[in-house]
Amino acid sequence: MSANHDTAAHEANDAHHAHDDGHGHASLKGYLTGFVLSVILTAIPFWLVMTGAIENKQAAAIVIMVFAVVQIVVHMIYFLHMNSSSEGGWSMLAMMFTIIVVVIVLTGSLWVMYHLNTNMMPGLHEMSEMP
Repeated sequence: MSANHDTAAHEANDAHHAHDDGHGHASLKGYLTGFVLSVILTAIPFWLVMTGAIENKQAAAIVIMVFAVVQIVVHMIYFLHMNSSSEGGWSMLAMMFTIIVVVIVLTGSLWVMYHLNTNMMPGLHEMSEMP
């Protein structure tokens, strides 16, 4: 009976330590990779704006928004450990909700800033064209 009890306890211990439940597990390498990618994805848009590398303001805004979306994905993968297999699809649902919220916030912010610029400072555009 002692041998069966030891074997059962050993198998239960192995099952506990080998828990492959689909959850992303944190590691120093993963956090460092996420950090380096985040720094790069922040530095490139900063450099683009500070140097004026993209002359067209609309194109620059689109490029910066693309970098922002990529950075959100990096944060979700490396820091929140979201993938399609973990937690039975709840992570995918959270990712879809995050994408919807980001789209609403970005488009709403751009819409508000555009209309504030147009409606609050109407004389500024004519003054900049004066000699």
